[in-house]
Amino acid sequence: MQVFRGVPERATTSSVLTIGNFDGVHLGHRALLEQLTAKARASALPATVLTFEPHPRELFAPDQAPARLSSLREKFELLSECGVDRVHVCRFNRALAGLTAEQFIERILVQGLGTKHLIIGDDFRFGKGRGGDFALLQAVGKAQGFGVEAMRTVDFGGLRVSSSAVREALAAGEIERAEALLGRAYVFTGRVVHGDKIGRQLGFPTANIRIKHKRLPLTGVFAVSVSGIDAKPIPGAANLGMRPTIGAGLKPVLEIHLLDFDRDIYGAHVTVNFLHKLRNEAKFESLEALTAQIARDVADVKNFFESSTHG
Repeated sequence: MQVFRGVPERATTSSVLTIGNFDGVHLGHRALLEQLTAKARASALPATVLTFEPHPRELFAPDQAPARLSSLREKFELLSECGVDRVHVCRFNRALAGLTAEQFIERILVQGLGTKHLIIGDDFRFGKGRGGDFALLQAVGKAQGFGVEAMRTVDFGGLRVSSSAVREALAAGEIERAEALLGRAYVFTGRVVHGDKIGRQLGFPTANIRIKHKRLPLTGVFAVSVSGIDAKPIPGAANLGMRPTIGAGLKPVLEIHLLDFDRDIYGAHVTVNFLHKLRNEAKFESLEALTAQIARDVADVKNFFESSTHG
């Protein structure tokens, strides 16, 4: 998959295109991308995604912007898995936000990306003041010679599948429900870095994963599996959050005690699959009380893997 920063002034090839933030790449996104790639293959054109960085709400209302479900790198990996050929990452700034819907179509879709066919979500709005919609795209597409179709809403259990629904499930600790909406386990990816070695002092050494998310979509203690180290994922107990007993006021951390594992993996880039939430974070009166709780958490994680299909 090719990744491009921005959109060229003039396209060098035509494309079958979709547009969106694709945060988390959930089941609804996957259905749209399946439609995109099928049309692209039939047309012998690249399946192309136009996405934005940062998220528009991070520009206009940073304090109210939602927690990201995926980093840019994670998004690229997920889009590639779905068969996307090209991704254009367009910097979302006030100049872009100031384009009228008609200007956006002409400069971005027609001139910049050579759109021959456009597939969008049924609620897609674009352009200054969100003035553009499906009807406008159809009208302009007919005049400019590109096709437009809307992707139907994907429902799960009567609920519209959306990034917001995934965030709500994660925030509520309903990891299995989030997994159902995503069509896969919720993941964090990152590099193993040196920590403060407190886990080792307590008898539970941990792999510390660098976190790039500014806001966390979930916190607590979890049963996880870690991919990228061995051929098979390694089970573990993870703490994601602020470590209130020993880390109050510090940056959020992701620490994982890998079960029956004792190798140096510093520098490895791994994928952490969140499978089940055990409990919320809690502040303990002493390191002894914390150590006892960690021991219970590890035992609960072992029981989870022994009694589930993930074992």
